[in-house]
Order: sequence, then structure tokens, then C-alpha cells
Amino acid sequence: MLLSQLTSRLLKASRVAGSVVYLYSVPADASNPDSVVVSVLNISATRGSQAVLPCKSYRMVWTQDRLNDRQRVVHWDVYSTYYGDNKMERLCDMYSAGNQRVYSSYNQGRILMPQNAFTDGNFSLVIKDVAESDAGVYSCNLHHHYCHLYETVKIQLDITKKAKAAKEYWDGEKAVIVALEGSTVMLPCVNRNHIWTERHSEEEQQVVHWDRQPPGVPHDRADRLIDLYASGERRSYGPLFIRQKMNITDTAFALGDFSLRISELENADEGTYSCHLHHHYCGLHERRIYQVFVTEPVREKKVVNLTTHNTAPAIDPNVVRGHNVINVIIPESRIHFFQQLGYVLATLLLFVVLLIIVVFITRKRRQRGYEYNVKKYGEKDVNLKEFTVDTTDLTQYKSEDIRLDYKNNILKEKAEQARSFPAKNIDLDKDFRKEYCK
Repeated sequence: MLLSQLTSRLLKASRVAGSVVYLYSVPADASNPDSVVVSVLNISATRGSQAVLPCKSYRMVWTQDRLNDRQRVVHWDVYSTYYGDNKMERLCDMYSAGNQRVYSSYNQGRILMPQNAFTDGNFSLVIKDVAESDAGVYSCNLHHHYCHLYETVKIQLDITKKAKAAKEYWDGEKAVIVALEGSTVMLPCVNRNHIWTERHSEEEQQVVHWDRQPPGVPHDRADRLIDLYASGERRSYGPLFIRQKMNITDTAFALGDFSLRISELENADEGTYSCHLHHHYCGLHERRIYQVFVTEPVREKKVVNLTTHNTAPAIDPNVVRGHNVINVIIPESRIHFFQQLGYVLATLLLFVVLLIIVVFITRKRRQRGYEYNVKKYGEKDVNLKEFTVDTTDLTQYKSEDIRLDYKNNILKEKAEQARSFPAKNIDLDKDFRKEYCK
């Protein structure tokens, strides 16, 4: 939270002051594992030109040595005014691969550092039988020549003869220890950063990557542009035209120059760029922020003098006039797009063919009608000659002429009834005569 506020303030200050670089440094340790912003810069360039975002760090140069352990060393110095010579004196030093060395025979066995200092990160100096001549300003100097890391811790030691006066406090710049004469005092110098522990020295632990944050996009959604490893591995992200116009030189780790070059600047290239330097073996995590603005190029104004009316200005032979060209840029992923489009079209074509076949078969069956194969159980054909049909009732109709020219079904039905049931003559007089005779 504090780091983001500090970054925003620096960005506002840099916008007001123009292209001014603001530098500040915060140690990257276990309490601050994120990359540390070490510079903020505003860069303005004209459209169509080439912009260079500088990012240099000689601490990232890979200088591998056979004596890596001897490149880690700690030594204690003291600045004393007791003898009036006001000089700095070396007390002792210790390498990570060797024993500690005490320079004065007077201090042999009287001052020492822990033997496991490079394992625990505790480089405190122990002084036995403190004397008045031990007063002065002590400095604990930590050096990692391989990683180009140099840190110094200063402590002021005062001697008193009163036990009640012994105390420790901070004077605003350094720790002050008031020790009782004749006692044993410990001057603290603790650095538990992982840079002091043994690590694998693979080149993959050195990596540089550039991010781009378009205007209006939060920092956690920034686009990754390039990853570059000390081993030579390079990873570029985004469309092909972005990878061609934004690049880092192949000699970046040899020269310590990780500058990003942007060719043919466009308005779409505006945004916030950040360079991240990581050296996991050395515990280096640095970040540089750049705010890029693209401006229109300044065009020269030409004055045309018209001496006569209705006369067109003369054509300048130095000006080349061409057609208006619209460039359509297809991303690199167009091949995958066309493949997916081909799959979709092939599926639709297959579906249409199947639909046409189904429609054709349906229409053909409607025209021919449904055919049924009458079969017995057991997949055997049925022999119709085995069945006898009584046709005695149909003989009387064979000789009759069947008229099929009826206009409708009603007339046909009446005719059928007439043929089946002929008219019956009833003699009413016959019945009357019988009754009368009786």
C-alpha cells in the first residue's frame, strides 16, 4: 500500500516536472518481497519515430567466478578518536569459505564474530573486557561482490564507569550503545536476507520482463511483452506486429542494458511501461516505470503566393503524393481462426446434405406407397395358394354389368340396393276379395 502511494506521487511529480527521473531505493528483503520501484520517468516521442526506454543495471550482469564463496565477505571497522589520530582501523573480517581474521594481536581472543554467521545471517561483533579505548563508531560492512551488493551498518559505542548509565538508544542515524567498562558488549549486525545463504547459481534465476499497461487499465491486468533469461531464452507475447516493433537486444545480459526499443510509434502505444529485474540468487528485485506519450510530428508550414486570380498554386516537385492506403493487420492467430471457421462450415455442409437425403427418401416413399412384405414367423414367405376362398356368392355378379359411371356415391348405393332387392308387387284387391268371400 505504501509502495503504491509512493509510486502515484512520483508519477504526479514527474508529469509536472517533465522528463525528470526520480530515484529512490527500498531494500528488497523478506518483509518486502515485491519488486522495488527505483525510477519513474515520463517519455514523449513523436508519432512514427523510435522510442527507447532505458533500463540498465550492472548488478544483473552474469559474472560467474570459480571462487563464488570468497566473493561474500563481512568486515568490521572502527573510527576512534581516543588516540587523537582520527583514523579508520580494520578490526576483523571473515569470508563465507574461510575463517575470520583479526588484524591486531591485542584483539586476538577479545573480539570475535559467530562462526555460523553466513548461515544465520548474524554478523554481530562481540567485545570482551571493554576498555575506554574501545569507544568509537563501528561499521559492519557486508559485501557480495558476485551480486554487486554492498551494505553498511553503523553503531556508536560509548564507555561509562557507572552501571546505571549503561543503555542503548537510536540517535536518528545510528544505534548508540553505552557499555560499562570491563563488561562484554555485543554490537548487532543482523542480515537474514536470503542473499547470504547458499543458492543454486543457475542462469535461469536471472530474468528481465517488460509489461505494458494501456491507459485506463489497472496494473494487475497489464500485458506481458517480453521475458528474457540470462541463459538466452526469450519469450515474446502478443500479436506478431507487437513482437516485431518492441524488442530487447540479445546482448542485454552481457552489457547490462535491458532497454526496450519501440519502433514506428503510434497513438495506440501510449501507456505505462515497467521493466522488472529479478536476480533470485542475489535477492535483487527492481522495477522501473515509464509513462509514454505520443505526440504528432511538427509539420512545416508552406506559404503560397497567388499573383493572379483563378490560378492554382504550383505543384511542389519535392512533395510525393500517393493514394490513400488502409492497412488491415491480421493477428498471428488468423490461422487458428480459419481452421475453426472451416470446421464450422464443414459441419453445416454435412447437416445440409443429410437433410436433403432425408427429404428425398420421404418424398419417394410417398409416391410409391408403403410396401409390406407379408411373412410367416421364422422369416419364411407366405404361400397364398394354401388358403381357399369361397366365391359362390360372387358368381351372380359376374354376368351382370357393373356401371361405374355414377355421379356420386349416393346414386351408386341406390343402384346396388335396387339390384339386390327387386321391387315386389302387392295386390290389395286380392286381400279384399278374400275377406268379402268369407
